[in-house]
Amino acid sequence: ENKSNVTEFILHGLTQDKTVAKVCFSLFFLFYTAIILGNLLIIITIKTSRQLKSPMYFFLSYLSFLDISYSTVTAPKLIYDLLGEKKTISFVGCIAQLFAGHFLGCAEIFLLTVIAYDRCVAICKPLHYTNIVNKQVCGWLVAASWVRGFVHSMVQTLLTVQLPFCGPNEIDHYFCDVHPLLKLACTDTYLIGVTMAANSGVISLSSFVVLVVSYAVILVSLRTSSSEGRLKALYTCTSHITVVLLFFGPCIFIYMRPSTTFSADKMVSVFYTIITPMLNPLIYTLRNGEVKNAMKKLWSRKV
Repeated sequence: ENKSNVTEFILHGLTQDKTVAKVCFSLFFLFYTAIILGNLLIIITIKTSRQLKSPMYFFLSYLSFLDISYSTVTAPKLIYDLLGEKKTISFVGCIAQLFAGHFLGCAEIFLLTVIAYDRCVAICKPLHYTNIVNKQVCGWLVAASWVRGFVHSMVQTLLTVQLPFCGPNEIDHYFCDVHPLLKLACTDTYLIGVTMAANSGVISLSSFVVLVVSYAVILVSLRTSSSEGRLKALYTCTSHITVVLLFFGPCIFIYMRPSTTFSADKMVSVFYTIITPMLNPLIYTLRNGEVKNAMKKLWSRKV
């Protein structure tokens, strides 16, 4: 028997101040447009360029696709609600948003881990790189990212959907997420909250360990390299480390803790759902000469 009698939730949104909301509407509309255009440009450039056929760019194109998809889960609803009088979302829509957000977010975490592994093999075993990270391996690694994201999201969603929601239906957030929904449940959510935190914690911790080990191996291997080779390798890895810090930091703050909510949660969530996907194309293009040259050639052909 379904004990829930809530058919829709009311979102408090990002702000209640109408003047601030109008400013935020303009900003986030520009941010979301930049996310779509910037990441599409990365995908088109990689797919059409003959020079960008290495596994690194294969993974980068999927990262851009995930950035577009992940931001689309929350950004359009946020932008619409900033000027809307009634900020509501159906129960089914809320659960769907929860599932999609965790599915795509977790897939991106694993893909960032895969990119770290790719860089480790490329720098530490350059002569065997094409044999170790071939097309088939690349396909399996991307597929594994999707599968692990799906499994994680199913756990979070199934634990949430079986909770009874029988009273308050106002979510103090701009999208449906685990902690705000646990706060509204008409039952003790301590064990479920711990289970969800453990689920997210295992994923974040295992990915973090792989990242740390990968870059530790890279740093050790660079000790015997020439100064020029060392600088080139570090320059290549810096972009990925920057993206990892921008994405992992806020996610760890939100999900690796008990089911409590803080006033800063909304601003932190804005950072990893909108700001980071917008910055990723800039980080990878501004610090990558091959991508910039490929974009110039693409632009020249279009002109």
